[in-house]
Amino acid sequence: MKILKKRRWRPIPGEPLTEMDKKILYWENRGKLVPTRDLIKTPEQIEGIRRAGVINTLVLDTVAAAIHEGMNTQEIDDICMDVCKQHGAIPACLNYEGFPKSVCTSINEVVCHGIPKKEDVLREGDIVNVDFTTILDGYYADASRMFIIGKTTPEKEQLVRVAKECLEIGMEVAKPYSFVGDIGHAIEKHCEPYHYGVVRDLTGHGVGLKFHEEPEVAHYGRVGTGMLLVPGMVFTIEPMINMGTWKVFIDSDDPYGWEVISGDEQPSAQWEHTLVMTDHGVEILTY
Repeated sequence: MKILKKRRWRPIPGEPLTEMDKKILYWENRGKLVPTRDLIKTPEQIEGIRRAGVINTLVLDTVAAAIHEGMNTQEIDDICMDVCKQHGAIPACLNYEGFPKSVCTSINEVVCHGIPKKEDVLREGDIVNVDFTTILDGYYADASRMFIIGKTTPEKEQLVRVAKECLEIGMEVAKPYSFVGDIGHAIEKHCEPYHYGVVRDLTGHGVGLKFHEEPEVAHYGRVGTGMLLVPGMVFTIEPMINMGTWKVFIDSDDPYGWEVISGDEQPSAQWEHTLVMTDHGVEILTY
C-alpha cells in the first residue's frame, strides 16, 4: 500500500487554487521543500515588521554616528538600549537563551554573538560587527553592519567589502520561486577567488513573528536545494565570511557560551538585512 506523504502546503479549503498554490504544489510534487502557509506573512504583518525595521535602522544609525576608537562595547550596548526605550521597542537579544546584553558586538576574529563588555575597547584597525534585533509591537526586525575603526589593513578592508558584496549578491539571486540553496551557491562562488571561508554552522533565518523561524538560510549550497522562496516570506541573509577556514568554535573563556570564534582565529566579517520576498524579488526592511 502506498503511504502518502503529508503535505506542507495546504490550499485554503473550498477556494480555487491560486497561481501561488499551483507553483508551490508543482515543486512539492517534485520532492522540493516548500513553506507552510504560516510562513507567508499578511500585508498587515509585513507592515508591522517594516515598522520594527525602521527602529532597527535607527539603532544602527545611532551606533554608526557614535562608534570610535577608545569606545568600549558596553557603550554600544547602552546606545542600543537607550534608542529602544525612546521608541517603545525591546531588544530581542536581551536574555534570549541566556544572552546577557541587548546587542552582539563581534570584534576581529569573533564571528558572531560577541558580548558587550567594558573590557572590550575598540582599537585602531579593529573591524567590528554590530548585530541588533528589534521587537516593536510584537514584530521582529534583524540587521547587522560592519564598522572599521580608524585605518585598518588592506586585507581587513577587502574582507569587509567582500562580505557586503556577498549579502548584495544573495539578495540579487533571491527571486520568487527560487530556492535557498541558490543564495548560498552564489555567495560561496563569490568567495572562492579570495579563498575565504563561508561559515556553515550559523545561518540566516525566517523572522518577523518570532526571532527565528523557517527557513534556515545557509550561505553555502547547491542551486535548487533548500526551501522554495515565495512572495510573503520574511527572512534574513547574513553571510559570515572568514579570512581563513570556514570552521568556528565557541570561546571557552565566555561564561555564557555564546561567542563564536573563527577556527584559525583570523578575522571575520558579516552584514545582514531582514527581507520580504515580493512578486519581483526581495525588498529590504532594514538598512
